[in-house]
Formats: sequence, C-alpha cells, structure tokens
Amino acid sequence: MPSLGADMEAGTLIEWLIKPGDKVKRGDVVAVVETQKGAIEIEIFETGQVEDVLVDLNAKVPVGTPLARIRSEAPPGAAAPLAAPAVPPVAPPVAAPGAAAAPAAPMPPPAAPILARPRVAGRARASPAARRLAELHGVDLSTLTGSGPGGAITAADVDGRLGALIAAPQKKRALGIDLEAMRAAIAAAMARSKREIPHYYLEHQVVVSACEQWLVRTNATRAPEHRLLMGALAVKSVALACRRFPVFNGFCRDGRFEPAAAVHVGVAIAIRGGGLAAPALRDADQLSLDELMHRMRDLVQRMRAGRIRSSEISDPTITVSSLGERGVDALYGIIYPPQVAIVGFGKVVARPWVVDGAIAPRSVVTITLSADHRVSDGHAGALFLAEIGKLLQEPDKL
Repeated sequence: MPSLGADMEAGTLIEWLIKPGDKVKRGDVVAVVETQKGAIEIEIFETGQVEDVLVDLNAKVPVGTPLARIRSEAPPGAAAPLAAPAVPPVAPPVAAPGAAAAPAAPMPPPAAPILARPRVAGRARASPAARRLAELHGVDLSTLTGSGPGGAITAADVDGRLGALIAAPQKKRALGIDLEAMRAAIAAAMARSKREIPHYYLEHQVVVSACEQWLVRTNATRAPEHRLLMGALAVKSVALACRRFPVFNGFCRDGRFEPAAAVHVGVAIAIRGGGLAAPALRDADQLSLDELMHRMRDLVQRMRAGRIRSSEISDPTITVSSLGERGVDALYGIIYPPQVAIVGFGKVVARPWVVDGAIAPRSVVTITLSADHRVSDGHAGALFLAEIGKLLQEPDKL
C-alpha cells in the first residue's frame, strides 16, 4: 500500500484490475484504492507475472503492506511485493487554486488501460469513476450498456442514465471523495508543516504586459480548446527556475535536503464541492507550452472525475498554486512536507508603473515564495523569484 498523502495511515482496496497469472509491466494500473482524496489508481513498479493477490476487496490496509506478489523478470526467481517506491507523499497546499485550476490538465490518460483490463468475474466492466458515481446515485451497473473500450461502462454512461449529473454542493461527497475527510487530512498536513518547518516568505511583483500581448498574438488564430493560458507560462517559468536553483526542488527528510532528479510541478486544483489536491505535471521543465497546457487541462479533468494516478499524487517536487481567477492579489502558501517550497501566483492587475522616468499603466502579477529555512535562505529565495520574473519577461523563450 503506497503512501498517497501526508499522515495517510491506511487505504481501502476497492478494485483489483489484475489476477494471478496476469503479466504486468512497470507503470500498469493494477488496483484502485480509496483514500481521503477519493479513488486513486495504483500503478505497479515491477515487470513480471502476478503470483498472488494478498489483500481482499474492501479491506482497509496500512501503508507499506504488500498488496500482491509479483515474480519479477529482472532477477530470476525473485518475488517483489506490490508497493510504491520510497517517493515522498505530496498533497495540496492550504490555498485552493484558481488560475492553475482552470487551465490545468496533464499526463497520459489512464482511462483506456483501466477500461480495457478484464474485471473480476461476475462484475460489470466499468471505470472507477463510473462505479463511484453509480454507487453515489444508486444506479445498477448491470443495467447499463458501456460505450468505453471493450464495452466498458464510463462515467458518461452513468450520467446518461441519470439524465444529468446531480450537482449537490451541500453533500459531503463528490464522485466518491469524502470532502470532510479530505479537509481533515489537509488540515493535519498543514498543521504538521507549520509546526515542523521554519517557513520564510518572500513577495515579488512582476510586469507581465509582454506575456499578455504574446498570448493575444499566439491565441488569435487558435480554437478555444487549443489556446494557451497564463497558468501554463507560470508553471513553465517555475519549472525552468528550479533547474537553475535546485535547492527549491526536492525534499527535506530527517533534517537533510534531498534534491530531486527531475522537476515534477504539483499544480493545486480545486475540486468541486470544496476539496483540493496538487497532482504532478511530470518533467514540466522539458515540456513545450502547448504540451504543458494540454497536460494541465487533462490533469484537471481527471482529478475532478476521480481518475488520478498514484504517481501523480506522490511525485510532485515543488507546488504551484494560484488564486488569481478568484480575484486574490497575492497568496502565501504553506509548504507540503516533505517538499521545501511552494510558489503562489495572484491576480494580474493594472498598476501605475514607472517606465523610463514616466508613469504608465502596466499589467502586474504578485508572485510569492514560501520556503524551508532549513534548506535555503532569503538571499537564495530572492534570486529564485527574480529568475521566475525574468523568464516571464520573455514568454517566446519558454
């Protein structure tokens, strides 16, 4: 059972996507586990053949407990437990995002591999999101005809039976997510962070008029679904700045800093109904703006549909949050342990600015940094924020 969030002690296995005898490879989705963040798709970290499943459905399992036994192809005869590697758990910062949430979406869509896999005998083939939605509204899956790969039932099929997805903000659950439990988990993680991490905070105002003008020119001939948003530029600038200042991209464990080998930016996403999560955009520094925008949109859609992968929850090396679309000028996030920094973006506003000795209107955004004083100091933090601002001045080079 992998750790999928700070202070997570156990998860409930709600679906197996493998059975003894199946061949599996690293990265396959093999199970679905329910946590305080909802239904999370668990990926395997071994290539080989399933010898046995060790946990029954609906069992609540402590973190670190083997879920299945895999005969690995690497060392002949070696059997490896199905469990996530020692990757730090990452979840959301304290502030719910706006700008990053709207533009957002990332990684390879997991829906196809899940729907294509055989289900346990006697059970209707359906995605985890479809099962949770059906359970929430009392829909019998056996009465539905699936439109997904191989006839699998999708959330859209369940929604079609209902006539329309029932919006019920007063309910405690949304697509299987216990929002009260999620808020309790976030509160516990943030309390731990403020108790154990010596935070320092910096603020930097950056003129982004060039970004706005560049976006207008770039999006002029594009369809709405292919347009770039300021959120993509913000994430890319932070990712590139992390390459130059790796002290902000990594983890602090037992008082020692461990720099991350790659830049996986966690994008804070508001979940309808009041929840929050910050799944990873992997290798964000290496993606083009178009690919980054595509992945951000995909990530938001899957996060809100309850189809997020375990690696996307556990992989972030730094978090970016924004409340700009909610009208907030600046936000000061709380570091999600064991990360060492979180960058916040506020609303782009028109301000009087001195240009060549004269006052002129300019579009300005406030960027904030909350960082771990055990790992870095204000001097390094100031250089880091200045680098982000410099990168935003030249959007065509991002």
